[in-house]
Amino acid sequence: MEKKTTAPAAKPAAPKSSKGGGLNPAFVIPILLVIGFCLWYFLLGDASNFSDAEKKHPTTAMGIVYSGGIIVPILLTFMLSVLVFSIERFITINNASGKGDLDAFVRKVRSLVDSNNIADAIKECDRQKGSVGNVTKTALQKYSQLAADDTMAKDQKLVALQKEVEEATTLELPMLEKNLTILSTLASVSTLVALLGTVIGMIRSFFALGSGGGAPDASALATGIAEALINTALGIGTSAISIIMYNLFTSKIDTLTYKIDEIGMSLQQNFAAHH
Repeated sequence: MEKKTTAPAAKPAAPKSSKGGGLNPAFVIPILLVIGFCLWYFLLGDASNFSDAEKKHPTTAMGIVYSGGIIVPILLTFMLSVLVFSIERFITINNASGKGDLDAFVRKVRSLVDSNNIADAIKECDRQKGSVGNVTKTALQKYSQLAADDTMAKDQKLVALQKEVEEATTLELPMLEKNLTILSTLASVSTLVALLGTVIGMIRSFFALGSGGGAPDASALATGIAEALINTALGIGTSAISIIMYNLFTSKIDTLTYKIDEIGMSLQQNFAAHH
């Protein structure tokens, strides 16, 4: 007598994470370092920015910045890194919000779920796209699956629905938060490197004061002070922009997370009331 074997039931598909990990700092930062050095040496250090061949007497603003010394290309690299990663995060987080108005999308989905119109709510997610749309679609699909499941208790279904939302959110958030550590790190490192340039410039100024025995070298003294101030200005400016952009993007991510939590809570409350 032949025994019939039944195929195991297919497991529900795991939520897909968003593709698009963003720029890789290991490749981008060295390239920006080369660009920063080229800007400093060839553009700022161009002979037209100085009145002498030794490049000790700048006549333009670019020549003055060049006089900041070898720390300047490092600070320029930091500034370029802040600009590049800020643009990259801005595009990524805006795409994560989806195509339509996020608040309107949340209201529409909640309204459709309240009327038990899950199919149209899923279509709304397909139109919205983005991280919020992806997480919401995954949660709605799980909602439909649990609603048709007669083998689980109500409490177990609610736990499964909550877990599905949390897992989908966990897959989406790292994509949004990637490279924010670059901005937060540059916010503090830029100031420290600028301080190093300031110290180097002041050391040169003190050497100018102590050299020559009698009257100090006024030109060398002014050069050292200028180097110190230029490095300080570049470092503080880069740090300020980094802090502003980091806080801006963190706030946007918190808003997206709140919207996801709002939809997830609405789904759980609706499921508890109707199933």
